[in-house]
Amino acid sequence: MKTISQPAAYAARPTGIARWMPGIASFRSYQRAWLPKDIIAGLVLSALLVPQGMAYAELAGLPPITGLYTTVMCLVAYALFGPSPFLVLGPDSSLGPMIAAAIIPLAAGNAEQAIALAAMLALLVGGLCLMAGLAKLGFVADLLSRPVRVGYMAGLAITIVVGQLPKLFGFSIDASGLLNELVAFWQNLQATNVWALAIGLVDLVLILELKRRKSRIPGVLAAVIVSILAVSLFDLVAQGVNVVGTLPQGFPRPALPEFDWSAFVLLLATAGGITLVAVGDTISTSVGFAARRGYTVDSNQELIGIGSANLLASLFQGFPVSTSGSRTAVAEQSGAKTQLTGLVAAAAVLAMLIFIPSLMHNLPQSALAAIVITAAISLFDLAQLRRLFAMRRTEFTLALTCTLGVAVFGVLGGIALAVVLSILQFFARAWRPYSTELGVPEGVPGYHDITRYPDAALIPGLMIIRWDAPLFFANTNIFREMLQRRVAEATVRPDWVLIAAEPITDVDTTAAEMLVALDDDLNARGIHLVFAELKDPVKDSVIRYGLLETIEHKHFFPTIDVAVEAFKVRQPVDTH
Repeated sequence: MKTISQPAAYAARPTGIARWMPGIASFRSYQRAWLPKDIIAGLVLSALLVPQGMAYAELAGLPPITGLYTTVMCLVAYALFGPSPFLVLGPDSSLGPMIAAAIIPLAAGNAEQAIALAAMLALLVGGLCLMAGLAKLGFVADLLSRPVRVGYMAGLAITIVVGQLPKLFGFSIDASGLLNELVAFWQNLQATNVWALAIGLVDLVLILELKRRKSRIPGVLAAVIVSILAVSLFDLVAQGVNVVGTLPQGFPRPALPEFDWSAFVLLLATAGGITLVAVGDTISTSVGFAARRGYTVDSNQELIGIGSANLLASLFQGFPVSTSGSRTAVAEQSGAKTQLTGLVAAAAVLAMLIFIPSLMHNLPQSALAAIVITAAISLFDLAQLRRLFAMRRTEFTLALTCTLGVAVFGVLGGIALAVVLSILQFFARAWRPYSTELGVPEGVPGYHDITRYPDAALIPGLMIIRWDAPLFFANTNIFREMLQRRVAEATVRPDWVLIAAEPITDVDTTAAEMLVALDDDLNARGIHLVFAELKDPVKDSVIRYGLLETIEHKHFFPTIDVAVEAFKVRQPVDTH
């Protein structure tokens, strides 16, 4: 497969100030031939960023203008601190409900308070990302497993769609929670504005169809133009269609957000959840596009890039941001070469705010709802859910549980449940791992799982057991019971029980004490416990625990083959 060469600035690891600000390295080595492509890509991108920024701001329970402030500042920050040459950050549909769930109850209808709370949330997210990046904790993106993320995003998609239905139909409701919103929507259907609904449905079809056809024309841009033209030509404002109206002219001065510190704990907890989702999205998108372009990115620098974007946005009435695969794809398809694309887009949005704030005056609210709904639909990965159902029902059940968790417990409860389930999933696999007896299949070299090869030959008097996990305090009893059960159920009592220890990556002190007791118990029955292929770091731990003072050195073999040969010639193994 032919790879597209990356800009020279990204070919080698930068040093000095460019190490912390990769954008500087890009601009220092910028080639004039890239300029037209970056400018065109930036202008195309700006046409997409304006309606999406406003739509996602409303999704977060904030005035639409804050979405544009956020868009401008995060693009500028990431252009300097982000490691990817054309990743696009900004307001995101997956974060909107999380932001709204935290700030709306605290703001109690006060728009200024909501803005301050959202800005503080961005400040906290930025700080968490920055600290994680400096501490080289890029792996935090792995705290949410793939099934959990798929399920959480599916639940989020359902929540977003239900929340946007009233706006799509041209009316508003006063309800919170998925079931309450559905009931309120049904009860207020008679208030539907036919014109608003017609525009919203046309926009939905237009966006989805252009996306299906992989058109070079962004569906969101086409929907915005069609909607504004319809409102202007048919004077739909007079028909009760709600529109965005003229945006405030200019740009806010930088200032630290002010808010009631009694809300700090809730905001910090929300910021932690937002950080997990935003970092996971950003790193996965960044790595995906880097692989397509044939270069690599530093995950820790991505944390610094997204952290700086959130910090700068928070100073200008912004709210937490993440990356967008769709917006990044638009930049790529438009020929973007470097982060100058983001700066051009930011400049275009800023110019609109300063010189033509009435540009979006006739954009209907139902069009914004359609934009949000189409974004939510992309969060619902039906293909991945089907794949999980076909491949591993337990992981499908996990994903479905997360989906229902978001619906039942809300967005914040859903993200908490997702994190807990990811941790429990990991713990469960380590707590009760796969274990098996090994034999010698005919015509297959080596020792293999007898459940897969039921006709595999067993060596009389030798039982070979494989345990596919670390041995630690939580699974020591399970290991001991498993081994004793296999010995008791053996047709011929073994003289040796050989542990094929290559998959055992660690042995803690609790497990070490268990092994000593187990060895004593087996020795009392004339059975010897021996080990093969124990990793050197694990063996070093065993030595440090003093295990070799109670379990003989002769019990440890470098390979299974050596252990089997020792058993066949009946090398003496002393009991103790």
